Amino acid sequence: MFPPTITPDLIDFMRVSYASAPLDDLLAERGIGRVDLEVPGHEGTALAVSVLRPAGATSGRPGVLYAHSGGLMFGDRFSGIDLVLDWVDRLGVVMVTVEYRLAPEFPDPYPREDMYAALEWTASHCEDLGIRSDRLLVAGASAGGGLAAGLALAARDRGGPRLCGQVLDYPMLDDRGTTASTGQFDGIGVWDRVSNETGWGALLGAQRGGDQVSPYAAPSRADDLSGLPPAFIDVGAAEIFRDEAIDYADAIWRAGGNAELHVWAGAFHACDIFAPHTAVGRSMIQARDTWVEKILGD
Repeated sequence: MFPPTITPDLIDFMRVSYASAPLDDLLAERGIGRVDLEVPGHEGTALAVSVLRPAGATSGRPGVLYAHSGGLMFGDRFSGIDLVLDWVDRLGVVMVTVEYRLAPEFPDPYPREDMYAALEWTASHCEDLGIRSDRLLVAGASAGGGLAAGLALAARDRGGPRLCGQVLDYPMLDDRGTTASTGQFDGIGVWDRVSNETGWGALLGAQRGGDQVSPYAAPSRADDLSGLPPAFIDVGAAEIFRDEAIDYADAIWRAGGNAELHVWAGAFHACDIFAPHTAVGRSMIQARDTWVEKILGD
């Protein structure tokens, strides 16, 4: 599915190859209902969202706003969603997954502000959606993990919706590309240094690596990580995002916050998506699900 290295000329190919398969049969098998809606995005533009809920769900359920993976350039609101469907049918979550706009056609701030607009919409419609307003969590993987981290920062700084947690799976946090793991996975792996530069370049253009990048776009740039909701952060030891994920968890701890960090030995980027049958892939999924169940049940 993934070429060895993603360059700008491969974005259109990735949009086709990474597109999600139809979910109707899978949702039916698991007893999960789906409603597709349009909600206001950044500057009021309509965004497609899907609301997933367990069959027979009543009001007062925990809620999750989900940001999909895809390097900020490709993917759709169902990319990787099968890995978190247990939250819906087993934990009783109402999940809102968002078709945020993609770079380079829609560079920063569109993806993050689309997600923030969807967060505000979800929070303001908790009663209609059957979500408990004190049990709203943001989650995402890879690029979506970076967007989820940016949402938590923006919600804190703007006095926005109060979040009970943030799930950051191997998150894309830092546009500067200066960590040791960035250099170690250059030309190898699911997502390498050049692929990462392609994604950040699509989002930020000439500002990539400069002084004007918003921490809501690249959360590793945030000077203050205090006052954030509890975070679950996991990452493979054999991937480019290893060091920035570790650094982000450490910065949360140093600010007095709550983070649970897992660095999975032998795991490559998105190992749980591409190799869910492996021992490490299964362990990643189990650890994440256990944390989500604990946070939503507190």
